[in-house]
Amino acid sequence: MTHPGPDDGPHPGPPPARGLDLAPFRGLRYAAARVGSLAAVTSPPYDVVVRPDGQRHLETADPYNVVRLILPDAETPAEQHRQAARTLAAWRAAGVLAADPRPALYVYEQRDGDHLQRGVIGALRLSPPEAGVVLPHEDVMPGPVADRAALMRATGANLEPLLLAYRDGDATASLVDTTADAREPLLATTTEDGVRHRLWALTDPAEHAAVHADLARRQALIADGHHRWATYRRLQADHPAGTAWDYGLVLLVDTARHPLRVRAIHRVLHHLPVARALDAARPYFRVRPLPGHDLGAALDALAGAAADGTAFLLSGEAGFHLLDRPDLARLDRWVPADRPEAWRRLDATVLHSALLDHIWQIPDSPDRIGYLHTAEAAVQQARRHAGTAVLMHPVRESVVMDLARQGVMMPRKSTSFGPKPASGLVMRSLDLE
Repeated sequence: MTHPGPDDGPHPGPPPARGLDLAPFRGLRYAAARVGSLAAVTSPPYDVVVRPDGQRHLETADPYNVVRLILPDAETPAEQHRQAARTLAAWRAAGVLAADPRPALYVYEQRDGDHLQRGVIGALRLSPPEAGVVLPHEDVMPGPVADRAALMRATGANLEPLLLAYRDGDATASLVDTTADAREPLLATTTEDGVRHRLWALTDPAEHAAVHADLARRQALIADGHHRWATYRRLQADHPAGTAWDYGLVLLVDTARHPLRVRAIHRVLHHLPVARALDAARPYFRVRPLPGHDLGAALDALAGAAADGTAFLLSGEAGFHLLDRPDLARLDRWVPADRPEAWRRLDATVLHSALLDHIWQIPDSPDRIGYLHTAEAAVQQARRHAGTAVLMHPVRESVVMDLARQGVMMPRKSTSFGPKPASGLVMRSLDLE
């Protein structure tokens, strides 16, 4: 792997010895002339695609849509992974995907209405948790990690970047902004959600060295991609040191310059009718029906209630109900006492520790609980299956970072940072390094 030398200067603040180590790589990208459009071959990250409807929509958008790599459709997981490997090899052989000629760091811009996000994509050296360089804030489940590991092992590729947030990397952030403002992009496309994407390649070794020196003093929060980060580290452990498996594909965003949006991830309880959910919750929460059927107004009511403490919005076959003013004295017996107070009062903590585990007695398994990134999709799915949608209010980024620095994990799927990088704009094939 092409890599600038280490920074031998001082490293003020955490991490004390070594910070982020970002390396250029030869990106694997779609040849625009071989596909219908760049927008038609992109996809949201694999865990955001609503299956099967969203997956089918993407598959029919273009025969070369990247969803055929990140979510291959086959009878068994093993065959899915083999199919993804065959597809990737065939697309490369046909020139649908081609490697850039020189190693690069990639400046990536997303513009969603008046929200502008810019960052740099590269291959990040993997580090152990005790180094304090990359800070997770959510636990992971072994199933998705095993699935992503098998897919990456079969394809020999990082197919979609993680989203990492860091702060105050002035030299890197200035280079990112200057590049986006003054240079012609490699590609520009607008996806069907209205987000405009642009990508530039930084191939100058002097720019690589400047980014490396700047980031060597920084630490980053995993904003999106905990399972893929755990997958990277598992695959690193499975291979000899000093190989391309020591690195993983990431997008780094300086949130001092370009703040991320923080949204909630909602739950759908597939086999719990909303009437039963409400009856079981009444001894522990104030339960109020909300007038009308307008989702926006209901979410506004949730935001108002959440400003005063734990609150949830429940929806089922008809209407919305607000759960607020919890009886904390009764709920606290189920919330672990060995964690900071900020963690114990998180809505997701109360939901999983008290409501799901004890009051509703629902195990956290895919056949019982669905995780959706939009309130609209959660409400629709709950109504379609006569279940219950539990709509959440987002956590502030500062709370997430404070807990992460203490090494305290939030309940999984507590937050949704974004905009998330589109999958398919640039990939990393390990055989190119």
